[in-house]
Amino acid sequence: MSTPSEATLGIDVERIREDFPVLKQKVHGKPLVYLDSAATAQKPSAVVEAIRRFHEVDCANIHRGVHELSQRSTAAYEETRAKAKKFLNSRSKNELIFVRGTTEGVNLVSSSWGRKFVKEGDEIVISAMEHHSNIVPWQMLCEEKGAKLRVIPMNTRGELLLEEYEKMLNPRTRMVAVAHVSNALGTINPVREIVEMAHKAGALVLIDGAQAAPHLRIDVQALDADFYTISGHKIFGPTGIGILYGKSKLLNSMPPYQGGGDMIKVVTFAKTTYNDLPYKFEAGTPNIAGGIGLGAAFDYMNHIGIEHIAAYEHQLLDYGTKALSEIPGLRLIGTAKHKASVLSFVIEGIHPHDIGTVLDQQGIAVRTGHHCAQPVMDFFQVPATTRASLAFYNTFGELDALAAGLRKVKEIFA
Repeated sequence: MSTPSEATLGIDVERIREDFPVLKQKVHGKPLVYLDSAATAQKPSAVVEAIRRFHEVDCANIHRGVHELSQRSTAAYEETRAKAKKFLNSRSKNELIFVRGTTEGVNLVSSSWGRKFVKEGDEIVISAMEHHSNIVPWQMLCEEKGAKLRVIPMNTRGELLLEEYEKMLNPRTRMVAVAHVSNALGTINPVREIVEMAHKAGALVLIDGAQAAPHLRIDVQALDADFYTISGHKIFGPTGIGILYGKSKLLNSMPPYQGGGDMIKVVTFAKTTYNDLPYKFEAGTPNIAGGIGLGAAFDYMNHIGIEHIAAYEHQLLDYGTKALSEIPGLRLIGTAKHKASVLSFVIEGIHPHDIGTVLDQQGIAVRTGHHCAQPVMDFFQVPATTRASLAFYNTFGELDALAAGLRKVKEIFA
């Protein structure tokens, strides 16, 4: 199979790979082929350096000190919030809450907004392809409040059935929580249409953007999302840091998620006056190094350009889809018309864990299991899948290596 010419790539892949030291290593004596970016993306040197500099030069707590180190670290941390405003196109940086990641973003909304506004008999709508992090918090809320959880069905290609979704919406619907991109299938959901339909019914929408942010241009204003949350480690930044966007009116109406330092204005034993946005939701010393590293990740992605990233990854996905489709007995799980860079598959007669183990011996890192999306596995009647997830630092040659590795798997288990 011929590969696209260098002139069509839009980005200098080999140059980009130089920015990622981890990719230069060997695993089991073979060059590392890292195809697990949907679980966590690798970090460019610029991110590593930003974190190192904080610890070596600027290490101090933020928002509290008048000394030079505190002032520098505060400025660097808050600059990331301004970069997030541009990355997500929010109206104000005060609409952006630092969280540990998408999981905490969902939990913050379900706990703070949900406990105040959801009542017995209300309904929460999620989709059939959600990550556990966008299922379990809503289940917990429904159990606590006596509300009902409803699920948008999907077809065998891994596409949501919007006609069925529209029928679900009614005056009892309070929140629709849906993934922008499925981590298990790669499906890109029509979230703008989903938001429009929910708003017509008087419901709010939370979008899980963890898998969309590395691959797509995100514009929360154009989407008219009420809440949108992302994880830093999916976009080449550190773990333990992320962003929750929420419309100011909604965030102002919600009680604090946690209590402690920085989320207060005045504390007495009789009463506490809470801080303004965004600090009302940011109790305690945050992940300062992670926040600064996330800012470096935003800079790095902006330098390459999300349009270039998306165009190149589309070519990778197309190439990989064709390469894997030529392997006898291999079935792709998730064949939506609109997909991001995920190739989930099963091979007849071979357990995904065995596939992953054999590939690992060849230096190829993939993810196997249910991908924190057990209902998806149940729908497709498989115990697990093997998932190769791509990023802009991957090459067509690495996809050739994956295909060759899978043929070796078949030989071993023939």
